Amino acid sequence: MYLVCPSCTATNRIPNERLRDEPVCGKCGHALMAAHPVAISEQALPKFLSQTELPVLIDFWAAWCGPCRAMAPQFEQAAQMAPDIRFIKVDSDAAPLASQRYGIRSIPTLLLVKGGQEIARQSGVMPAAQIVAWAKQYL
Repeated sequence: MYLVCPSCTATNRIPNERLRDEPVCGKCGHALMAAHPVAISEQALPKFLSQTELPVLIDFWAAWCGPCRAMAPQFEQAAQMAPDIRFIKVDSDAAPLASQRYGIRSIPTLLLVKGGQEIARQSGVMPAAQIVAWAKQYL
């Protein structure tokens, strides 16, 4: 299984049976399978999505957005409920090109990506269990 480090963008090869052993990046030591959402930069996003073999759930959000702030703890809880999905957060204000590239028109917006391809999209606030159920129906 190939996983891209959200911190340094190094691609790491992890045996499937070791994914639950809290693997860390061989280059920088950052956790690769953190049980919480990880903020990712606009520059790192394309490589992270194209080279991470696990499904990736992206939360496009902004600090000024009330619904985004309301959904943040739900997204955090969903990450703990679904360790087989990588949960990442992209600040749409800090990453305007990524927001444009993915056609983000409202926030919060969730994008489910697998193999570098978007497979589902949902806008609006959802509780944690609904986030997980929504994502798993497409996997």
